[in-house]
Amino acid sequence: MEIVELRQYVLHPGRRDDLVALFDREFVEPQETNGLRVIGTFRDLDDPDRFVWFRGFPDLPARRAGLEAFYDGPVWQTHKHAANATMIDSDDVLLLRPVVPFADAAGPLVVVTVLPLDQPAEDGFLSWFQTDVEPLLAAAGSPLVALLVTDSSPNTFPRLPVREGERVLVRVSGFSGEPAFADHQAALQASAGWSAVAGELTRRTRGQEQVLRLVPTPRSRLR
Repeated sequence: MEIVELRQYVLHPGRRDDLVALFDREFVEPQETNGLRVIGTFRDLDDPDRFVWFRGFPDLPARRAGLEAFYDGPVWQTHKHAANATMIDSDDVLLLRPVVPFADAAGPLVVVTVLPLDQPAEDGFLSWFQTDVEPLLAAAGSPLVALLVTDSSPNTFPRLPVREGERVLVRVSGFSGEPAFADHQAALQASAGWSAVAGELTRRTRGQEQVLRLVPTPRSRLR
């Protein structure tokens, strides 16, 4: 069963381009050589000091082995101080498993929606979302790129913390640009069925959803 990390880094002001350049130059191939799939790397359109990326693994044992090999290996040891110098916080990490695997392409604007849940998504919410919510989102011009839910397995690589004890559903969609996303939002509000579904969505989720509008970096596989 594939495991995916959604990683959000808060960076020192003005340092994001430094991290993107270092990441693209030094960290893509060495991770993938060790079995870590760099799915996508992004600049946050709404926060100039946020770097977001997805990383995938075949399963939990492969995650631990791959992370040990990379973070104990020569590339990270050589460049870790330069990377860490750009970061204020790198511990905002969700451990997920795909319900719908990542598509091969998304678009120049990738939108990630994180819905916090009181119960595991599998306890009715996931099936309801796929049956009642997803068709409305797609009809309003938001094609599904991936759908993921929390993997509650223990973190077997504690050197890299994850947000344990939380339950989420993560939807990834792609757009041709900001105007297309704005058109989607307008179409959704005009949809005859959205009002009832939106109220039920609010009732079934916990707290405020997080919406990330992301622009792929030059080396991002997902774009």
